[in-house]
Amino acid sequence: MYLTAPESRALSCLFGLLAEDMAEHEVRERVGYGLLDLLKADYFASYVWNEAADRFDGRVTLNMNDDTLKSYEAYYQFHDPITFELQARRVPTLVTQVMPQRDLMRTEFFNDFLARDGLHWGVNVYSYAEGRNIGDLRIWRGRARDNFDSHTLDLLRLIEPAFTGALQRASLRARLAGAENRAALELSPRELAVARMVGAGLTDKQIAQQLGVELSTVRTYLKRTFAKLGVQRRGGLAAAIGRPRND
Repeated sequence: MYLTAPESRALSCLFGLLAEDMAEHEVRERVGYGLLDLLKADYFASYVWNEAADRFDGRVTLNMNDDTLKSYEAYYQFHDPITFELQARRVPTLVTQVMPQRDLMRTEFFNDFLARDGLHWGVNVYSYAEGRNIGDLRIWRGRARDNFDSHTLDLLRLIEPAFTGALQRASLRARLAGAENRAALELSPRELAVARMVGAGLTDKQIAQQLGVELSTVRTYLKRTFAKLGVQRRGGLAAAIGRPRND
């Protein structure tokens, strides 16, 4: 695939930021800025599918009106002729691949939602992990611009795996941080210290030596900690505080 010099620079920046440790919202926002540059696009939106509520939530947008977006979240996402078709493909897809532009322009969704902010030509990407939609990228150009093309799809195919990986890492960090915060609230300072040492792979004897207490005392702390966190094994304890064991 041929890349222009500006495309090479923009891709390099995108892959660099996707290798960083970021929160899930920041991943989507920073990728959005990068894609507007790379694809010479005008508008960006990203949502996460909420399976329990059967709706898209977690809005991240660039260059779009807040009131228009609220109307999408309250009404138009439930009267949307293209997004579920795009989502079902699970690969970067032009909007015109699922509906001819002339047909889209006749819909309520286009005239009362997309056109209000000037969105005309679109391309979408959906990230999946273990069969679950964990985030999407919706990129649009205005009417005065050309439609996206096969080269756009090639670029997005390069980016999608790194984007998905960044979302997965962000989700894992959030879960581990939540687990450790819960443990910190439920455990005494000494119990938490013992749990962290277990997470680091120390034996009961090593923990006793480090804390300067009897081996029986360490085992008492562990027994209390197991009971408070509802786990039965050392590996479960390590996972409960967000620190996988090193064994």
